[in-house]
Amino acid sequence: MADFSDLKALFINCTLKASHQGESHTERLMRNSMAIMDANGVTVDYLRVADHRIAHGIMPDMREHGAERDDWPDVFWPRVRDANILVLGTPIWLGEESSYSRMIIERLYAHSSQQNERGQGVFYGKAGGCVVTGNEDGIKHVAMTCLYALQHVGYVIPPQADCGWIGEAGPGASYGDDGAGYDNDFTKRNTTFMSWNLMHMARLLADAGGFPVGGNQPGRWSQGERFDHPEISA
Repeated sequence: MADFSDLKALFINCTLKASHQGESHTERLMRNSMAIMDANGVTVDYLRVADHRIAHGIMPDMREHGAERDDWPDVFWPRVRDANILVLGTPIWLGEESSYSRMIIERLYAHSSQQNERGQGVFYGKAGGCVVTGNEDGIKHVAMTCLYALQHVGYVIPPQADCGWIGEAGPGASYGDDGAGYDNDFTKRNTTFMSWNLMHMARLLADAGGFPVGGNQPGRWSQGERFDHPEISA
């Protein structure tokens, strides 16, 4: 089995509830994936968005653009930057991911013009996944939008990089309420497979020194290199 002890994973919980407002159902499910990674030597980190004040915007530091406070550059960004694996956790509200989830995606996008030491996008060489909870249908729809956003800014999405649990449609138990969902084999399996696939992908990327260089360096494109694109005159 591969050694994952040099890898770091960051789990960001986008529940709308701050810690003082009660336990997060999304966190309950995220903790299962965190436990799997921790058991295999990955350094696991966790942030709950509602416990912080992140400014709205798509700049790396919104304090430079009028925000009174912005916890993104000092609290979130260093941990995002240093993590080999990023997992977004979100509840479903009206069939969509939470507003905090979109905020995190927007703040990730704020760094999309930055480059790593190989001249690629700053998120190249990192693996991404998502955890979804709720009591109505929509896991796959939410995973689709979150994973698309992560890959668009540069994360590598491995096979089966999402997991989730939903109860019956309408009011009812959320994940972990009186043990709801704990015995669901499908959720257990997807959580386990997602965790291992993220570790495997991060291992492959780290061993390769990152994502391969070639045809994906913005600086060289801006200097006129076209990486075999067939230039066609109008």
